[in-house]
Amino acid sequence: MTLPALDRSARRHADATADAAAQAALAWLHGARFVTTASQLVQLPPNDRAEIAFVGRSNAGKSSAINRLAQQRRLAFASRTPGRTQHINLFALGPKQDPDALLADLPGYGYAAVERAAKLRWQAVMANYLAERRSLSGVVLLVDVRLGLTELDERLIALLRPRLAGGVVRLLLVLTKADKLSRSKAAAALQVSIQRLGAVLPEGADAGVLLFSALDGTGVADVATTLRDWAAAARV
Repeated sequence: MTLPALDRSARRHADATADAAAQAALAWLHGARFVTTASQLVQLPPNDRAEIAFVGRSNAGKSSAINRLAQQRRLAFASRTPGRTQHINLFALGPKQDPDALLADLPGYGYAAVERAAKLRWQAVMANYLAERRSLSGVVLLVDVRLGLTELDERLIALLRPRLAGGVVRLLLVLTKADKLSRSKAAAALQVSIQRLGAVLPEGADAGVLLFSALDGTGVADVATTLRDWAAAARV
């Protein structure tokens, strides 16, 4: 069926607007720069701007995702041994003299070879951050698309439930390594994750699910646009 000329024009305009928004969001993330690192919540500086946390299992590709979004090769440090990063790292986004958001890279969790005492210590740090950090306005949960949401991921979501209720804190589930699956299998995994996430979210939660690949760029523009929209909404 041939669309009316007006409809085609409107579609082109919508596509151009979306492309412009994506480019602006990617440029915003490209300016990310390191602020500080902390092993305890009390060591983090006070912040009255939007703060967006990246969390995920140690092998979910969190560092690769952050680096791809920021278009920087080593903004987020990926340890050769998963699970060895023990700190919360903060990065500033926006104007250098007056950042409009912070990105928080939290320690990975769930790596079996890590000593139990260390696991418990990191879990406590993350739990305190997610439950108590007042400036937290959004959480990006990274999950390997081939695994989907695991019990550990659902525990983290349960921890966030009081803040997710009513959309106080937003959640974006990012299914990483989408390039490892065929399109049909990735689409099927996306639907499964949407259903499973919906089953564990509280009423009124503001959440989304996106496919992502740091390798081939799948979802990069969509995630970038979402993060910039979050930061803009927090300033209103």
